[in-house]
Amino acid sequence: MTMARKTKSLPQRSPIPTIVGAGITEQFYFSHLKSILGCQVKIRPRFFGQEDIFQLSKKIEAVLNEGGIAIAVFDADVAYTNREERDKLAALRKRYENNTRVILCDSMPSIEYWFLLHFANVHRLFTTSESVTKELSKHLPLYEKTTRYLSNPAWVAQLSSDGKIKTALQNASKHETGQSYTKIPRAIGVIMPAGELT
Repeated sequence: MTMARKTKSLPQRSPIPTIVGAGITEQFYFSHLKSILGCQVKIRPRFFGQEDIFQLSKKIEAVLNEGGIAIAVFDADVAYTNREERDKLAALRKRYENNTRVILCDSMPSIEYWFLLHFANVHRLFTTSESVTKELSKHLPLYEKTTRYLSNPAWVAQLSSDGKIKTALQNASKHETGQSYTKIPRAIGVIMPAGELT
């Protein structure tokens, strides 16, 4: 009688999450975070594009079809002012609410609110991206949504210095209904290297 050979089973690794985003700000921010802090995340240009819930959903599905984890980062300002977009956002949330491979990280009005929280504990309603960017410029005076500015990692290095990410996480946890908010901490909790925030 021959004995069956024992095979060593390797532990299954979780897939590295893929950022799915609406525009260049999200793409550059997470690309710089990855290089500066060694975040475990995939950034592929094809998963970025238009500020549109339908297109965002298609990108999420593309990541899921590859067996990946999708972190969807997008602005909610259009949904705030447009009922049709608000309904689409509600449907998106409902569609993925029980899917552990999809992490929705919307910000109202925009990701700039997350950046602002690195510097200030500001909890009021900003209805437009322009209004929160104006407030952010008090701390990042040269900030602008252009490829020329965003492609330089210096601004993300500044956001990542002196415990600012930890400050932003604490500030983001204090938002209330009717105010601006950000769900970016959901992404940070998944991609940040262990011990980086302690």
